[in-house]
Amino acid sequence: MTWNLNNLSKLSELKQRIIAAVFGVALILSCTFYSEWTYFALFFLICMFTQLEFYKLLGIDGNLPLRYFGTFIGQLIFTLTFFVEKYNLSGDYYFLIWVIVSGVYFIKLYQYIRRDLQPFVNIAFTFLGIIYVAVPFALLNTAVFMKAQYSYQIIIGSLFIIWASDTGAYFAGRRFGKSKLFFKISPKKTWEGSIGGALLALLFSYVLSLYFSDLNLWQWLSIAVIIVVSGTYGDLVESLFKRSIRIKDSGDTIPGHGGFLDRFDSLLLSAPFIVAFVKLVG
Repeated sequence: MTWNLNNLSKLSELKQRIIAAVFGVALILSCTFYSEWTYFALFFLICMFTQLEFYKLLGIDGNLPLRYFGTFIGQLIFTLTFFVEKYNLSGDYYFLIWVIVSGVYFIKLYQYIRRDLQPFVNIAFTFLGIIYVAVPFALLNTAVFMKAQYSYQIIIGSLFIIWASDTGAYFAGRRFGKSKLFFKISPKKTWEGSIGGALLALLFSYVLSLYFSDLNLWQWLSIAVIIVVSGTYGDLVESLFKRSIRIKDSGDTIPGHGGFLDRFDSLLLSAPFIVAFVKLVG
């Protein structure tokens, strides 16, 4: 395994991105297609690693969020949402979350005595990790059970559109990129890349409408627009976060892609908008 990783690191960034993307896409598709339980297991792990990574990055700037307890709460929210949606349990079970969340205050009360001189700042960062990372992943559970039984179509379709948008933006930006989109936050992003990503996302949404029947054409096109706009902002928000703590990538877990935050930043901001659209309009 070490030999393979060392050889992978010697490849160009584009080749690393392609190899990691093929493996990652195959894993996500196979787990999501196979059953609700393999979907649950995979996204449980993705949510956990992403939230742990977020808290780790906060620590670089000298902050002390409750990394493990905050992640535990995030995983609880993800798990509870899954079971409420799958078994149509009463929403009253969500009140358990607030009971456990209050533990954040108790823990920080005792940490202040020992070493945390900014307890409320770090309480806020603990909650930020839950809201920014865990809640969007938890909302995906409402999408996969939208039809009262497990259906992978909305989540797989949304991921395909995100991947298409990212791919189109990457290659269009490399080939035609000149006009900077948000230079102070993300110098490499261009309007030409964004337009290329939008066109490929719309094309994929049309193709999805031919095979996925949970939504019709105008709904898939609407989700593509949502993803192009909110996904771009999601990428910029994560870039702002990285710039504020002076790092290039959120991690090196995924060769050619950085960390989990780098790979799922678009989904984190897109998921609430997608679910709201599907529930309220779609």
